[in-house]
Amino acid sequence: MTKTILAATVAALMSAHASAYTLHSENGTELNLDIEAVFGVFTSEENYGLGAKTEGGGSDWQEGYIKYGFSGSHAYPSGVSVYGGLNLVSSGTWGDGDAGGFTTGNESETDLEDAYVGWRSGSLISALGDDGLEFSFGRQNFSIGDGFLINGDALNLGDALNGGGYDFDRGGAYWLAARKAFDRTAIARIGGAEGLRADLFWIKSDNPAQAMTELAGINAEYVMPEGTVGVAYIEGLGVNDKYAQALGYTHRDGQQTLSLRYQGNAGVENLFLSGELVTQDQGDNTRKDGDAWYVEAGWTFADMPWSPSVNYRYATFDEGFDPLFFGFNRGYGTWFQGEVAANYAGPFNSDTDVHHIGIKASPTEMLSLGALFFDFSDTAGGSGALDGQELDLYAEWVVTPNLVISPLIGFYTPDNSSANGGSQIGTDDTNVYGQVIAIVPF
Repeated sequence: MTKTILAATVAALMSAHASAYTLHSENGTELNLDIEAVFGVFTSEENYGLGAKTEGGGSDWQEGYIKYGFSGSHAYPSGVSVYGGLNLVSSGTWGDGDAGGFTTGNESETDLEDAYVGWRSGSLISALGDDGLEFSFGRQNFSIGDGFLINGDALNLGDALNGGGYDFDRGGAYWLAARKAFDRTAIARIGGAEGLRADLFWIKSDNPAQAMTELAGINAEYVMPEGTVGVAYIEGLGVNDKYAQALGYTHRDGQQTLSLRYQGNAGVENLFLSGELVTQDQGDNTRKDGDAWYVEAGWTFADMPWSPSVNYRYATFDEGFDPLFFGFNRGYGTWFQGEVAANYAGPFNSDTDVHHIGIKASPTEMLSLGALFFDFSDTAGGSGALDGQELDLYAEWVVTPNLVISPLIGFYTPDNSSANGGSQIGTDDTNVYGQVIAIVPF
């Protein structure tokens, strides 16, 4: 707890606040009880017609989930180890359902989340370093870099879009993204914590909202004190034809995505640099080939009170770009750019240019405060139908070792209402949006 939670920002609030209680530890064998619980309260003065809601007015809803199960490992005298985990998730959405109309407020479900086994080499292969070779299989999460392309299978729709033989419901908790594991995976990790390393992966989604996409590829990185340079190649191997036709994802069968990225400080203390360039060839002629890239720079004023930091980022996404399995990784704004825009109103990391400014400060080791501004332009094929601006103000507060709270208030102003070809139902007035996320480590 304490400072490590704030350092990881809200990414930790969503994915790293699992509590692991050691139930047994003896002779190299360890068995843990894993528990992760998150609850959120949300309100929006406006609804958005991108999902099932086609009327104006606002929404008030709640989301929650608890993930629970067991994980363990056994280390042999040689240092080689085996490990595994088995977890369930119980999730739900209550109230009006979300402002985008992807949930109705009547969702609840308990289902399998993690079910995986793995093997680590220990010191068996000295040239690769400790645990320089690792294999894992089964149902588990997987991410590349900071989640610009892949950060788990975390799109959690409800039952609002069901009908006509389609079932998109994953049990609600749309914003919280209760379910993140890919249904089937085979992953090989080669190399240690520094120098050259790589991930070879095959992943298969069972998520109808992702057309049950199957992917394979390689992620290679060179890790040094000044930062990490990475390159990834991802190839689409297949989709569920029924859902792919409905969602316009038939292009993912045969899709080829190539990415080059860097993140680090270039050897300058208090400097933060990040960037990624992606080019994408689609698998058929139903979608244009697309590119996307971003550059980001930030500075932390470490000698000032509260150690404030300021970041600027410019991101651009072609009309044909498919953002795949992007997700919530290193905090608010990555890679959900704007709480209203990214979750409910659009654009959704495709066919847009985004200017972003972020400011953050930590009055205490237990509290961080931040402000995020986003400007969306050149959207919807250049028509500007999804142009707009958003300002989000938030806090990350470790109240006690057993309670973490993150409140946020957002102000989203579209340039065009639906009457003028935009996304917002009703007027062009600013939507006031609020949420409070609570994490309860047991």
